[in-house]
Amino acid sequence: MAEGEEKNEILDSMPVFAKELIAGGVTGGIAKTAVAPLERIKILFQTRRDEFKRIGLVGSINKIGKTEGLMGFYRGNGASVARIVPYAALHYMAYEEYRRWIIFGFPDTTRGPLLDLVAGSFAGGTAVLFTYPLDLVRTKLAYQVVGSAKSQAKGVAIPLEQIVYRGITDCFSRTYRESGFKGLYRGVAPSMYGIFPYAGLKFYFYEEMKRHVPAEHKKDISLKLVCGSVAGLLGQTLTYPLDVVRRQMQVERLYAAAKEETVRRGTMQTLVKIAREEGWKQLFSGLSINYLKVVPSVAIGFTVYDVMKLHLRVPSREETEAEDRATRKRNTLS
Repeated sequence: MAEGEEKNEILDSMPVFAKELIAGGVTGGIAKTAVAPLERIKILFQTRRDEFKRIGLVGSINKIGKTEGLMGFYRGNGASVARIVPYAALHYMAYEEYRRWIIFGFPDTTRGPLLDLVAGSFAGGTAVLFTYPLDLVRTKLAYQVVGSAKSQAKGVAIPLEQIVYRGITDCFSRTYRESGFKGLYRGVAPSMYGIFPYAGLKFYFYEEMKRHVPAEHKKDISLKLVCGSVAGLLGQTLTYPLDVVRRQMQVERLYAAAKEETVRRGTMQTLVKIAREEGWKQLFSGLSINYLKVVPSVAIGFTVYDVMKLHLRVPSREETEAEDRATRKRNTLS
């Protein structure tokens, strides 16, 4: 048997959900690493406003480059990738599964944008619940700013709050010791509030735009990139303030300890406090950078996912639905 045929047989024997998990995981890792430097700067804009926002994007890039070197742009990316691989795997797989469940649970459901909106929203919520602690760790690690090697050699003291965690495992264990299991889910409320509309809108816009692409261009990668870019841009703009609230809630213990302030409480209290003390514009802090990040990230994500499904020989939705209908019919007759 030829090697190619043997490979195809192995792929064909795999369950569809397993292929979707693999495709989603690979998609997440590639897309997240591609935009990691912009993600680091965005988090610093959101959580260290006075220190980084006033020097702008170029100034922030220069500062990180001088004090932390190239790897400084990827600080926290290990935790980010460790989170995004299972997150993206669950997200894409859950989207496909929820979509199928809705179709067969409610046969009269229209195959259209509303179906993608609902399935995408629930898929996003499912993925967040299972992977949120890794997002929390990623943010805490990215929040830390390490002084330059020269300043350390000269004996310049670096504030303790800036060097709290030594890595992913250390951040996990310290957070758990300080706040228990609840501490690992600090800020999950705005994440859930944000992910439901964002994930739903992202899939809604992407699938809706794909429906208007002529049949002869359905496999055109450049068009997939355009559809993904617009989908991510629109979805992120509408839900961005909740992302800012989530980030500030995640790092508030470090921030409060340094400023000797009381810890902010709850999603709405945090949102109101940010708007009152820092201005409503702070709720959109880092949005311009996020556009630079989201456009390639979502575009790469959707494109890689579609390409991975082709390589893994994932059957089309029409084929899967037809097979499921046949299986249900056989089970009913038996």
